[in-house]
Amino acid sequence: MLVQEGKADQFFARPMRASDLDHVVQMEAVLNEHPWSKRVFSDCLRAGYECWVLANKQQVIAYGVMSVAIGESHLLALGVHADYQRRGYARRLFQLLLDRAAKLDATQCYLEVRASNFAAISLYRSMGFVQISTRKNYYPASAGREDALIMCRGLAADLEGPAWPEQA
Repeated sequence: MLVQEGKADQFFARPMRASDLDHVVQMEAVLNEHPWSKRVFSDCLRAGYECWVLANKQQVIAYGVMSVAIGESHLLALGVHADYQRRGYARRLFQLLLDRAAKLDATQCYLEVRASNFAAISLYRSMGFVQISTRKNYYPASAGREDALIMCRGLAADLEGPAWPEQA
């Protein structure tokens, strides 16, 4: 089933494509003070990371990137266009990434989040993540550096089924 925002807006999850990168980088630049470059996203695609978007026929509204290897997964990037935030899209896309990681035999998921990103921290906690450590001065910030909270959650018993309809 597709989620309908309005009569004209039906969003579905699909693998990120090279043709999405300009849109993803534009969103990233608006969402982050120190955004990833197009090359970083391109390298993630080339490396075979789980790179997904939420889109309709007109636009990409969200993106997520996760690495999965040797029983672990690591959320690397998750963003939702400002016009579509606080509507559950980040949660649904992140759950899709977690489900895919579990299917690839990951038993844990790790992530770093800015200590000042209260909305993201709240989302991650609501999804069962707990803080396991802090990385001092991890992120560049306008006034020097900012700490990262390291969060983790198990995945083994987490297969709820698809969080979002996928389209190949």
